[in-house]
Amino acid sequence: MSKAKIILHIDLNAFFVKCEEIKNPALIGKPTIIGHEGRGGIVSTCSYEARKYGVHSGMPTFQAKKLCPNLIVIPGHYDLYEEMSDKFFNFVRRYFSLYEKASIDECFIDATKELSKVEDVVSYLREFQETLTKETGLTVSIGVSPTRFLSKMASDMEKPNGLVILRRRDFKEKIYPLPIESFFGIGRKTSPELRKMGINTIGDLANFINNKEDESSRFFGKFYYVLKEWVNGYGNDEIDVKPWDPKSIGNSRTLRKDTASLEEIVPMLKKLAKEVSDRAIEADKIGNSVQLTLKDAEYVSGFKSITRSKHLDKYTNDYNIIYNTAYTLLENNLGENPIRLVGVSLNNLIDKGEELVQLSIFDNFEQIEEENSTKLLVHELNRKMKKDVFKTLREKKRDDKYGNK
Repeated sequence: MSKAKIILHIDLNAFFVKCEEIKNPALIGKPTIIGHEGRGGIVSTCSYEARKYGVHSGMPTFQAKKLCPNLIVIPGHYDLYEEMSDKFFNFVRRYFSLYEKASIDECFIDATKELSKVEDVVSYLREFQETLTKETGLTVSIGVSPTRFLSKMASDMEKPNGLVILRRRDFKEKIYPLPIESFFGIGRKTSPELRKMGINTIGDLANFINNKEDESSRFFGKFYYVLKEWVNGYGNDEIDVKPWDPKSIGNSRTLRKDTASLEEIVPMLKKLAKEVSDRAIEADKIGNSVQLTLKDAEYVSGFKSITRSKHLDKYTNDYNIIYNTAYTLLENNLGENPIRLVGVSLNNLIDKGEELVQLSIFDNFEQIEEENSTKLLVHELNRKMKKDVFKTLREKKRDDKYGNK
């Protein structure tokens, strides 16, 4: 039997709000949300002070202000969040080599190699937390266990700045008494149904799954088999550490106010197209499809999302082409319902220079021939070595820049 791995889940605490506090220390200790005003406004995330009033992510802003009249509402500075996220992942790479970026503010890590050599794991991880806060101002909660699921549960148990270790031998003692709502993967719609069935804790859920297989498998469907592993302390322990090589680059923003006006949405569309173009140019990527995403302002039944894309005649990362294509998609698909979020992405990305070229009399044939000859030589050498020893300069620059995902 293989030895259990040491899997970490590291989660930045109230990340967007913390970034705003770093930018403006006057916000520290005050109930704050990232979102926007109006009856269509939604809480994106909130400070721990706001949570004490019952405010939570996904709540309409007007409801949050009823619960907390002195609530501070900030529309958000997403460029700042991306910059701080980069600082966080650069810091993670100093300590751990095998990590998987789960989102802008969290990651899973296979820390088996590093922590197997550490005598005092708790002190080591506390030093990680303290140094991160000292250097960036950010705080994290860390969950440690043999599986992704248990590590995710552990990181949620103590916030902010928590550190929880869940061993398989004692996870029942720590996990089973928790309310069913805290179970990762059980949503707000499912938990009330489970409570009606007398399933109030995770321990109750484990009993239901382990002792009433027919009933529980009918209730959960295909998810039943995953849940059975989770409630018994098992599950996936694999970390995806493939080199970062995106197939799409996109940005989205919540509008300052919900609107169905083309003129009011266009300035945001231009900003998003420019950001996508700049990121693609920086990554040395080109794509041949532009996608537009719109989310309406309905907050009762959930956001309705509209996604439309257009295939381009050639690969590009040019701002004007991205913007003009996105504008056409917006013009053709904007209806009467107010929009709260707009997104633009460039898809089907490849490295610049990888596209199939139809040579014309204006093409520099000698340059293209030289580049392709070099690439073929590198691939042939690697084939003979039976491993990737050699790289083109373009490939080396990409790997130096992005490293592991």
